[in-house]
Parts: sequence; structure tokens; C-alpha cells
Amino acid sequence: MINEEMAVKLGVTLPQDWKFDPQIALTRAAREAEETGYDSVWVFERILYPQDQTGVHGFGAYGAWPDGYRKVLDPLVAMSLAAAVTTRVRLGSAVIVPPLHVPYRLARSLAGIGAASGGRVVAGFGTGWSVDEFAVAAPRPLAERGAALDEFLDVADAVWGPDPVSFENERYTLWPAEIGPKPAAKIPVYLGGWGPRALSRVARRADGWLPVMVPPAQIGTTLAELRKQADEYGRDPESVRAIAVVALGGELARVVSAERAPYQGSVEQIMGDLAELASVGVDEAVLTLPAVARDIEEYSDLLKRFHQEFLAL
Repeated sequence: MINEEMAVKLGVTLPQDWKFDPQIALTRAAREAEETGYDSVWVFERILYPQDQTGVHGFGAYGAWPDGYRKVLDPLVAMSLAAAVTTRVRLGSAVIVPPLHVPYRLARSLAGIGAASGGRVVAGFGTGWSVDEFAVAAPRPLAERGAALDEFLDVADAVWGPDPVSFENERYTLWPAEIGPKPAAKIPVYLGGWGPRALSRVARRADGWLPVMVPPAQIGTTLAELRKQADEYGRDPESVRAIAVVALGGELARVVSAERAPYQGSVEQIMGDLAELASVGVDEAVLTLPAVARDIEEYSDLLKRFHQEFLAL
């Protein structure tokens, strides 16, 4: 059972892919998530779906890209739509890929959503991995994606900070200027990734870690390591938090399965996983409901079912 000492919030990803009509699905989902009682709604970024998925064009060891990566609505558009029809839920990204953007433009867009929403933005970022996406959109090559993320975070610190704003490195110059509107509240930055460099970046400069599909026990171990690293960097270790993306997949099991991967199986078993996440110090779990919903009607039904089960924990 989740008690007051180890409470965990519940978020949900919004429907952005080809299965859902962009004219109605996303705004309906955002409104219903808020009305149902979710704490946050989340978007992600995929800018294309390659025809050639062999070799370096594939989805890592899996080869084929997930079907949910087809025709994904732009995350900044999705966040703006969600902001316009809600008043309470936080608006998160899990994740946006800054290396695919000009840093200043992305930082200013997120600041604008933070201003228009009354300070409800939570910014989750990753370095990216797709050769095809970097080839068409990135200001810097794939090999420099870590440096590109650090560069964006430097620019965002300046743009989101007080006026006059200035910034200069070997690539960009911002002479002292007024930049606005400013976010209505500080934008918390959460970073994904699993390797040593990614985790070091979290410990050095992020508000928290954004693990995707990582088992609860591993999250607990890694979160403890991150806090130890943060302390070594001179930061308050407890300031480093974790929001876990619970990547649902396939079809929800009708009955309890003895053998299953984390976050798979029946709704009841997934609720057990959420309780484990709470026990290892995760602040929030984000359910990827579009992955298991065939259309907006099923998404709506699952939205209510998962939240009812969550309240019973």
C-alpha cells in the first residue's frame, strides 16, 4: 500500500501518434486526465519514421521502430494544446531531444508555454539516438549529442533567468537583451539516459532523473548513486528526484501472469509495480496509455480504470 510516507504521484502520456485524430484526441485526453485526477500529462518527441530500418537506421537491438513512433504530433504543439484546455495538471515532456533543435528557439518556446500555463511545465530531455533524425534536423552531428544537450541547458539557464540575458560560446552569441515572457515558475529539468555520462549530467545539473522501463529495484539503486554523486558535486543530494516512465506495451493481460517483465501483465500487477516505485523513492510514475489503447475511446476507459486502481493502493 502507498502511504503518506512514500506517496507517489501519477501521470499519463497523451495520445500523439497515428492512431489518434489530432483535431480532438489530445485535447480530450488532457481534459479527461485532469478531471479524473491525474497529477500530470506528458508528451514525447519523434520527428519521422524511416522507411529503411536496417543497420544504423533501426531501433537499436530491436531493429524495427515501435508502431507508436509513426506520425507523432510535435511535442511543443501538444504541450500548448494541453495547456490551453487544462488549469491544474503539470505539463511534462518525456522526452524532448534538444540536440534536434536550435537551443535558443527551444528554450524560448518552453518559456512561453511555462508563462501561458501558469508555471506548469516539467522539462524532460534526452540526447537522442536516431541517425535519420539527426541527419535532417540537428545543428550538430550525432557524435556531439551530449555536448549539444549541455549547450542547450546552458542557453536555457540564461533564457529562463532574469533580464538582461546574455550568452556566448563558440557557436552562439546573445548580446544583452530582454527575453520574454519568462516562465511563471521555475521549469524543473529531468534528464533521461542510463550510461555513466548521462547519469553524471543528472547528478551535476538536473533536478532529477527520468528512467524509462527501468525495474523498480534498479531505479532505487541508481537513485542512491545519483544522490551520492550530487553530494560530491556540492549539491543537496535530496534535491535529485526521480520520475519513472512506465512503458506499457502490447496488450494488457486479462489475468495475473506468474512470469512477466516489469510494468507488463494485468492492471493489478502494474499497480504493484507502482507501489514498488514508491518504496524506492520515486516521486511520480507516468503511464504510457497510448501504447495499449487502440483509439481514444479505449484510452478514455483505461484512463479511468488505472486511476481507480491507483487510488485503491
